[in-house]
Amino acid sequence: MAKMLYSVTMSLDGFIAGPGGDMSWLTEHLGPNAIVDEVIGQIGALLVGNRTFRGDDPHKGTAKEGEPFGGGWTGPQFVLTHHAPPTPVPGVTFVGDLASGVAAARAAAGDKYVNILGADVARQCLGAGMLDEILVLIAPVLLGDGVRLFDHPGGTNVKLERLSLTHAPQATNIWLRVVG
Repeated sequence: MAKMLYSVTMSLDGFIAGPGGDMSWLTEHLGPNAIVDEVIGQIGALLVGNRTFRGDDPHKGTAKEGEPFGGGWTGPQFVLTHHAPPTPVPGVTFVGDLASGVAAARAAAGDKYVNILGADVARQCLGAGMLDEILVLIAPVLLGDGVRLFDHPGGTNVKLERLSLTHAPQATNIWLRVVG
């Protein structure tokens, strides 16, 4: 069965998007990364948050805009939303609740990963005990404000086990397993 993976690039101060969901900061930190190349080949489906699906794109204004991983991946996408667009989007299935979205994405992914895109969906999966692994690429930048990696007012204690720690020219990669 497919594992649920949240992969994300984060600033050193813990933000995955700037104020208002701005992703332009990420553009200069995209580049060769063996871990990213490896994980892209292991993804069978995407589970995407509505804000991420409709939001800012670090590839804005280029031929790669709107393409997962800048066009480096193709396959089934499941967007978690209560407001599906009236016109179908090729390759995208809109789902209304987390459980059915996870089930559909896992079925589509087979024995590969379901990669989660979107902080809120990742937080929901973590809270529901559905998140298996987290891959964080730490970019050498301080954003100071924006969307946090995980935001849980009041706090929570989730135990993680480090699977690997590697370095790339634009990031330090930490791959973790959720253990409790």
